[in-house]
Amino acid sequence: MRSPGTRRAAVATGVATLAAIALAGCSAGQVAETALKNPSVYGVNAQSSDASVYIRNLAVAYDGTTGYPAGAAAPLQLGLYNQTRQAITVLVSSQPAADTTEQDTVVSARSVGLVGGASTAPSAPSTAIPEPSGSRPSDTEDDQNSNQIPSADPSTNPSPGEAPSTAPTPAGATARPARIEIGPLGAATFLPADAEKLQAIGLSGKLVPGQSINLVFEFSNGAQPLVLQAPMAIPLSPASRAPGIGPEENLGEGE
Repeated sequence: MRSPGTRRAAVATGVATLAAIALAGCSAGQVAETALKNPSVYGVNAQSSDASVYIRNLAVAYDGTTGYPAGAAAPLQLGLYNQTRQAITVLVSSQPAADTTEQDTVVSARSVGLVGGASTAPSAPSTAIPEPSGSRPSDTEDDQNSNQIPSADPSTNPSPGEAPSTAPTPAGATARPARIEIGPLGAATFLPADAEKLQAIGLSGKLVPGQSINLVFEFSNGAQPLVLQAPMAIPLSPASRAPGIGPEENLGEGE
């Protein structure tokens, strides 16, 4: 027969064993619930070839299940983040997708422009763009490249000394070339509700949920041009369902 002291020691040993097993289970490769959740913000995330500019949450503003008709203007939403200590100018444009198999799902735009907000005159383009270094530029490289502007489409961007051209949007407003200057370690964000909007103007075809717009990002610091496809954003609430047939839909045969 065990004494009370022996029984207490056995119980204590059992509790310690169960605690050790529980701790081992917590660290045995189990995946936390939060690791299985997708980000709440929908969009494309990317960065320039030298990691000097981050592009976050790139998408087309949701406009219902019918989307945008051909020739319309579609608002874009994105964030641009300068990772250097020198100002960088980003030029956003559009061109048809290089892969012909994507023609049914990827559209392009005649131009990309800024609508509303305060207009600022763009800097004169540089005649020489240095080759990218392949890594994050140093402060010395930033000093040499900070004033260079990416090459632009002459139909949407002015020559040196000329006033910036404007293109009417379907809503009757005017658009400025999408030349976005980001200050040192600064950011530029665009949302459909902002006073200054970034729009893809003159869509080459109808744009509906599940499709995307082909965009080109060029950088004044010599980073290679970046081609991204902006998808249609996910709506905050589901689309309404079609109306039912009526009360008679629940009636059986002969009733």
